[in-house]
Amino acid sequence: MKKRVLFVCVENSNRSQMAEGFARELGSGVVEAYSAGSRPSGQINAMAVRAMAEKGIDISVQQSKGLSDLPQAEWEWVVTMGCGDACPYLPAKNRDDWALTDPKALPYDEFCKVRDEIERRVAALIEDCRASVNLE
Repeated sequence: MKKRVLFVCVENSNRSQMAEGFARELGSGVVEAYSAGSRPSGQINAMAVRAMAEKGIDISVQQSKGLSDLPQAEWEWVVTMGCGDACPYLPAKNRDDWALTDPKALPYDEFCKVRDEIERRVAALIEDCRASVNLE
């Protein structure tokens, strides 16, 4: 059974969108990935789309959405991404906060460093989910 994973940031235009894209790609068959924002911008940042395309992942089809747009689900993991008090508490079996800089105002090379850190953390999360699936 796939584990439901939710990535939350403020605008749902950069960090959480990239995390969702990596989780869908790296966790195919293991996780069901979602993302949302506490105050969604309504659009995905073009730099996020470009940075993910460099990794072979198309997030241009994803949509910026709010927490109320999510399905009612029991979350295996809720990962907040440096949004502090702007991220409300969501019930989950596991929780983590990745204190990541919002890359939207960074130069592109720095933006890509945040992307690469998100990829590293998502890959580790997928491995944790894969291990828990194998234990069940």
